[in-house]
Amino acid sequence: MHPRDDTQGPLEIAVFAAGGVTRHALPAQGSLSLGRSEENDVRIDDSSVSRRHAVIHVGPPLRIEDLGSANGTRLRRELDAQETAKLLDTRIQRGTAVEFKLGDPINLGSTLVVVRRREPRSVTSSGDGKWEPIVRDEAMVKLYALAERVASAPLSVLLLGETGSGKEVLAEHVHRSSPRAAGPFLRLNCAALSESLLESELFGHEKGAFTSAVRSKPGLLETAEKGTVFLDEVGELPASIQVKLLRVLEDRQVTRVGGLSPRPIDVRFVSATNRDLAHEVKKGAFREDLFFRLNGIALTIPPLRARLNEIEPLVRTFVGRAASALGREAPDVAAETIAALKGHRWPGNVRELRNVIDRAVVLSGGDTVLSEHLLLDSGAAVTPAPAPVSPTVPGIPEGSSDAGGSAGDGDGSAGDLRAQLSDLERRRILDALEKCAGNQTQAAALLGMPRRTFVARLTAYGIPRPRKKPG
Repeated sequence: MHPRDDTQGPLEIAVFAAGGVTRHALPAQGSLSLGRSEENDVRIDDSSVSRRHAVIHVGPPLRIEDLGSANGTRLRRELDAQETAKLLDTRIQRGTAVEFKLGDPINLGSTLVVVRRREPRSVTSSGDGKWEPIVRDEAMVKLYALAERVASAPLSVLLLGETGSGKEVLAEHVHRSSPRAAGPFLRLNCAALSESLLESELFGHEKGAFTSAVRSKPGLLETAEKGTVFLDEVGELPASIQVKLLRVLEDRQVTRVGGLSPRPIDVRFVSATNRDLAHEVKKGAFREDLFFRLNGIALTIPPLRARLNEIEPLVRTFVGRAASALGREAPDVAAETIAALKGHRWPGNVRELRNVIDRAVVLSGGDTVLSEHLLLDSGAAVTPAPAPVSPTVPGIPEGSSDAGGSAGDGDGSAGDLRAQLSDLERRRILDALEKCAGNQTQAAALLGMPRRTFVARLTAYGIPRPRKKPG
């Protein structure tokens, strides 16, 4: 099975690093710089990546050029030789631009990157590309049936669940099952913007309200008229925004930043959080009156480890999408691969599963995704007994322990690949500890992994737990 040399349509570059997978749009023409420095078009926060590491020249054809990096740029390609596919691993010489195809794995130091076709937003958001979520587990079937009944009522909906468990997919399902389905469905991540930007995005602003406000702009609440507003990570709202949002919920009117008169709105609110908002209310971190307004009805999504029979259909869907984005036919998935996936704890839930499958399809390079291509975190390989759906928010880890891996050299065995990955990760951990003066919490955050996972890896790699250095 070989990638098609098809660069038609929008492309993206996927970066598989310690924090998971990040995706960046490729321009239609020109070049894109990659490296650790903020000055690059794509910044990769990995100590094995040089400040200015490489440049991708957008074709046709696609070309990768090394900029004199310390740890090198390697390209793995399949070449046909008398109907036999041969995998070549080439280190790119400085200043030389080498052609590559969609789906060819490229290593910048220990970080794996790949260029592929960009998915439409609609395909990314839904369960199987047709706005139909993948629902197999009995608890999930009941949850979605309840969501459809709730959708017809004019209630605000609060979605609870761990990071990556599928809250946005359920939010969109509520919208599409409601009388507002013909209206807009607009998303806002409340944790992604500063307080001032969040206020402007939600409520809009008038011309001259602040220095860069050169024209009036309606906010999300106005733009979503007769539709649904999805407030993701609503537990992260600053106190000042909580007050203003409460007023909007009570009066169904919005006043733009710098404006004098309120404007009526007709929108439905669906909110989501991985926090225990009732506990946040007790701490005084979240307004009780706003909590009651948002919590018309609460729906709790069980974690992926509690719905193991959904893993295989999700995997086959993600494999198909990943292969299509790489210009390949979808590979098969070995039975032992499915078994390994079902034995993983999935702290990052469906989002982590997708990242693992995206990477595995890149690394497989053949007709079958094998368990050796998964590079799963062995520290998360114990699956607890599935927990029933609960109306309360469970204890939720911050982020995902999905540690992105990198392709090894040449045709090395799975054991060699794992050994190289472990060695690279151990060096990353030591480097992070050095940068953070021994502070384990900061080092874990720098690597994009939960502190509990970070501490477990210190033990696994035999790294003494350091004391925080003074000063």
